[in-house]
Amino acid sequence: MITLGIDPGTAATGWAVVEEKKGKSFPLAYGCIATLKNKSTAERLWETADDLEKIIKKYQPGEAAVEDIFFFKNLKTAVKVSQSRGALLLTLEKLKVKIFEYTPLEIKQAVTGYGRAEKKQIQLMVKNILGLKKIPKPDDAADAIAVALCHINSRKIKNLTESN
Repeated sequence: MITLGIDPGTAATGWAVVEEKKGKSFPLAYGCIATLKNKSTAERLWETADDLEKIIKKYQPGEAAVEDIFFFKNLKTAVKVSQSRGALLLTLEKLKVKIFEYTPLEIKQAVTGYGRAEKKQIQLMVKNILGLKKIPKPDDAADAIAVALCHINSRKIKNLTESN
């Protein structure tokens, strides 16, 4: 199974394609879709959606895990991230990729075992789980890998509970 993990943002959207084989996860590709501040919101959303479409067509993920907005300190930021999430979700739906959404707390819990883990702890666990030599960069890509790993773990648990 190939899973696409997405960490939505306006300026930067992290993405990761992770394949699971025989109970082990392998990163196929990861990166960041960055948009320029001097572009309009609509142009930035279009660019993000267009780049995501290219990634989906290239890697053909069966499922996508997207970080959900759970808590925000700044309403303006939350609105911008929500707009980005909308464009991303629409693109996934258009390309018929099954969508799963996880809160930051669920992602941290799945990857580190602690729902209040710091960003550095998550990045270190991503590195260790995947057996990488160094922490994936940029940070948004490492976050997207964590989202994908959360979904892979959730799928395993769901399959175990359904088979009993």
